[in-house]
Amino acid sequence: MRDKQQFIEFMAEAGVLTFGDFTAKSGRKTPYFVNTGGFKTGFHISTLGDYYADCIVNSGEKFDALYGPAYKGITLAAAAAASLYRNYNTNVPYFFNRKEAKDHGEGGALVGYAPKNGDKIAIVEDVVTAGTAVRESLALLKSIANITVTALFVSVDRMERGTGEKSALQELQDAFGINVYPIITVRDIIASLPAGDGRIAKMEEYLAQYGGA
Repeated sequence: MRDKQQFIEFMAEAGVLTFGDFTAKSGRKTPYFVNTGGFKTGFHISTLGDYYADCIVNSGEKFDALYGPAYKGITLAAAAAASLYRNYNTNVPYFFNRKEAKDHGEGGALVGYAPKNGDKIAIVEDVVTAGTAVRESLALLKSIANITVTALFVSVDRMERGTGEKSALQELQDAFGINVYPIITVRDIIASLPAGDGRIAKMEEYLAQYGGA
């Protein structure tokens, strides 16, 4: 079984996990950044899919299909579905959305599996900060069929506040009943750094300012 330290090293080697001074989409100044767009080789995406598949299987969640929000979620859902089949002999449908609905050919806003009433859907995302993209996904999916989103799988839980004092992922769980499963958390990243590393203090300061309960 792949462990958290290996995943952190994998992200760092791929240039996906970086440290410095960044501005997140939320506008917050952050001392680290996670960009899964940095995964760009066959090895990267195959390995990433394996980590997601492990996380999905270990969660014990049961669902009818995986959904990947455009754009990064498209690759993540496809990689996870492929790894579930390759490693666990589990054949799970997957689908994703178009940014703009297609008005010719097969048309529609979705590509791949067509969700139907009563389906349980699991969302595959990279990093959730404020939860905005997940809420948009929920609205889109529920406008197409009477589905239930039961689980959310992410690479990293940044453990940041959402709209209130709770973390964004806890807010999603409370508001929509979605069970959230990260491969790692920011605490795992901090724990992976050597004692006395200056990055630890910066990340702790960031969590003290923006961390959620």
